[in-house]
Amino acid sequence: MSSHREAPEISKDPVADSTDLYAFTSYGNPANVTIIANYVPLQAPDGGPNFYEFGDDVLYEIKIDNNGDGQADVTYQFTFATQVTNPNTFLYNTGPILSLTDQNWNRRQTFTVVRVDDKGKQTLGTNLACPPCNIGPLSTPNYESLVTSAIHDLPNGGSVFAGQRAEGFYVDLGAIFDLGILRPFQQLHTTFGLQNTGLGAMAAGVNSTKGVNVHSIAIEVPKTDVSKGGAAPTDASSPASVIGVWTTASRQKARVLKAGGTDVASGPYVQVSRLGNPLVNEVVVPMAKKDYWNSQEPANDKQFTPAVLNPELAQLLPVLYPGVFPNLEAYNKGTPKRDDLVAIFHTGLPAGVVAGFQNSMGTVQADMLRLNLAVPVTKQGASNLGLIGKDPAGFPNGRRVFDDVTTIELRALAGATLPLVDPSFTPDAAAGQITPGLTTGPTDTTAMGTENYLLGFPYLGTPYSGFAVPAA
Repeated sequence: MSSHREAPEISKDPVADSTDLYAFTSYGNPANVTIIANYVPLQAPDGGPNFYEFGDDVLYEIKIDNNGDGQADVTYQFTFATQVTNPNTFLYNTGPILSLTDQNWNRRQTFTVVRVDDKGKQTLGTNLACPPCNIGPLSTPNYESLVTSAIHDLPNGGSVFAGQRAEGFYVDLGAIFDLGILRPFQQLHTTFGLQNTGLGAMAAGVNSTKGVNVHSIAIEVPKTDVSKGGAAPTDASSPASVIGVWTTASRQKARVLKAGGTDVASGPYVQVSRLGNPLVNEVVVPMAKKDYWNSQEPANDKQFTPAVLNPELAQLLPVLYPGVFPNLEAYNKGTPKRDDLVAIFHTGLPAGVVAGFQNSMGTVQADMLRLNLAVPVTKQGASNLGLIGKDPAGFPNGRRVFDDVTTIELRALAGATLPLVDPSFTPDAAAGQITPGLTTGPTDTTAMGTENYLLGFPYLGTPYSGFAVPAA
């Protein structure tokens, strides 16, 4: 999955576990950029009586690099506080929650958002209300109105929201983590007239995240608030129009358990989770280094380059599918040097690699979600395959909520993007067809096995109700 339970230690700390990161030009206002950072993975909607929430003891941050050094030039910090209004009930709510100040709502969260740059800190909002979780028709009968009330204006003209949303990422976890099986892809053995692997007839892809929720921090700000020098980005060929985005979660260094079931934290904050590009820590970084990767800054990512230059999954595909990837298999027998993946994940694509497109700020290797702010929104004919679907407004140029990043990255690992840096390499025919089988086509931007995406802020759909959990 994108970054759900991606490392051994952070998988034990879900409130600090970053799951997905999105960055794209806002659909309603092309002068703004929207960034969404998701946490608390794989939430069962009916998980009461203690429904999911952000951690009061976690510092959540969205970081932006606008000069290409892999270090944050602008940071948005989010901290949360929880209040119990009725200590004498076990219930999350004692009646319908009809407003964000309803006395029936027993456990509520608020948050503070602070902007940090080289000039110092600016508090953009305090005591901002989060919506409740979507409990069900009796408890939260007008849930969308609660969400609307929880979208807060920022003093610079932007908006911010923090709360539960429907999981927008889709992936067949059961297949991918069973040694990289792709259920519908098994048909390629017949397509190419090759011997079957012995796995038998495979079913259609299964969306493992169907019916689960996440907690989202979504912020929309003017592009001039995050761009280099505060300039309006208009020239897509200029590195100054590109930003690199990542999200982190940090905990204080010391935690002391006290009598009576309480604890107290103190000391400086230590980073325990981060996320830039989807799936990198998940399926590229070796197991023994995953938690270490989470602790590092993007500026230090050159130490992980060997795993990107020769990813394990690219080696596994020809073994799992004998005869389907002969060109990739031959390439792997040499000294693989996947500079195409280094460009996608670590440096951005420089001008000239893809005609008319670039999202690079330089040569520093840093895992960041790079977005060219001068590339306009694709309103008609958007492809969920992003750049490889000839849609420059999609991944790896930032990431929209509907982008099929699993298919994009599987095809890249299979060699579909190798000719960008090695024109002598011919991708196997299967490389352009590989898919987990969860979408109907490259323009399928709504039927992703999750709640419908929204056309505006906060973009991710209404959370699944605990009363009406959908069938698997």
